[in-house]
Amino acid sequence: MSGADPALVVATARSWLGTPYHDQASLRGVGCDCLGLARGVWREVVGNEPFTIPPYSRDWGETGPHEVLADGARRMMIPVALTDVGPGALVLFRMAPRAIAKHVGILTEPDMFIHSYERLGVVEEALTPVWRRRIAFSFFFPQH
Repeated sequence: MSGADPALVVATARSWLGTPYHDQASLRGVGCDCLGLARGVWREVVGNEPFTIPPYSRDWGETGPHEVLADGARRMMIPVALTDVGPGALVLFRMAPRAIAKHVGILTEPDMFIHSYERLGVVEEALTPVWRRRIAFSFFFPQH
């Protein structure tokens, strides 16, 4: 499986900037959460989503040991070592030590990423050491 053009992934993610935060949504310019941003970029870069995302509660990531996001990403994306991650990669963050990964973003530069965050919507910001140390998994979008 070949990876999608990183420049296309980054440009597509940037086209979502300013989209308001809306839990479980995935519509550019209308609303999305972090997973909805990743799903929207997938649709524009790769094509139709390969499976339906079931409804999820706001606290889904605080319970259980199962890496739901990482397992789902492994089914359809190209895993990449954290040491080889770069622009265009989807990164999964652990928001608390020993918790499962429950937040996603897309790297746009070595030290910048785009994500959808509650009260902020889709923003591009610095991948600070605080954010960088939370990265647990990374994947490249496949080529269409």
